[in-house]
Amino acid sequence: MNESLIVVGVIAAIVIVLLIKTAVVVPQRSEYIIERLGKYSKTLSAGFHILIPFLDRAAYKRSLKEEVMDVASQECITTDNVSVAVDGVLYIQVIDSKLSAYGIDNYRIAASQLAQTSLRSVIGKIELDRTFEERETLNQQVVAAIDEAAQNWGIKVLRYEIKDITPPSSVMEAMEKQMRAEREKRATIATSEGDRQSRINRAEGLKKEAIEVSEGEKQKRINEAEGQAKEIELVAQATAEGIRKVAESLVCAGGETAANLRVAEKYIAEFGKLAQENNTMIIPANMGDISSMVATVMSVLGHTKPATPNQSS
Repeated sequence: MNESLIVVGVIAAIVIVLLIKTAVVVPQRSEYIIERLGKYSKTLSAGFHILIPFLDRAAYKRSLKEEVMDVASQECITTDNVSVAVDGVLYIQVIDSKLSAYGIDNYRIAASQLAQTSLRSVIGKIELDRTFEERETLNQQVVAAIDEAAQNWGIKVLRYEIKDITPPSSVMEAMEKQMRAEREKRATIATSEGDRQSRINRAEGLKKEAIEVSEGEKQKRINEAEGQAKEIELVAQATAEGIRKVAESLVCAGGETAANLRVAEKYIAEFGKLAQENNTMIIPANMGDISSMVATVMSVLGHTKPATPNQSS
């Protein structure tokens, strides 16, 4: 009985070991390369699989996910003989597990080395200044070079990205001076352009101001001239009206007597002002003969007075 239990236990242990050795669970997005007696047999996709004990084995395990690889920094010489240190990142993906296992010994190392040599080749064709400006072009050229060779490896190069481009310190100092000079040049040009525009604006402002002032002065003089002309016209009209009324008054009854009285009053008033305005006076010989002065004035008025109908007959 005990011997039977031992035999059963041994058989169970052997079965368990065989299951462990022959049962294979392939994860999602992975593939296993199975060899039978050292020769390729089949490729297992994701899921549970049973192998033939002692004959089959999982020789290679490949992930179908996108892989990221660091490409070590290396010295590259540009076409203008400047040495720069460049490193990058390579993105690859296994698309054929069998080729990746049997097409090359280690596709990761091969892809990294090919990325470095391709990068040295493309950087050697351009100048230092362009390496900073044309990173995208450099990346595409490296991807094209690696992808062409990697077709026999069962992998696909998705993209390559340059991380850092580090020139020597002396070149960095020269580039910094060049950039500083360029910034100062742009600042000087911007300042001069601003000053030029400011001068133009001020000149245009002064020009417009002078035009406005001259237009204002012109309008002012026109207005003054029109005012003076209007004033002269009104004065002339008032004088003519006054003369007309004086003439009408003279031909009326008592008009001449009133004119005599008015002339005598003006004579006395004006003569009285002479003593107030001057220290020296010239007194006429017939100063007391006011009636003769009035008669003289009235004789003048008589000559200018219009003829009456009796006189015309």
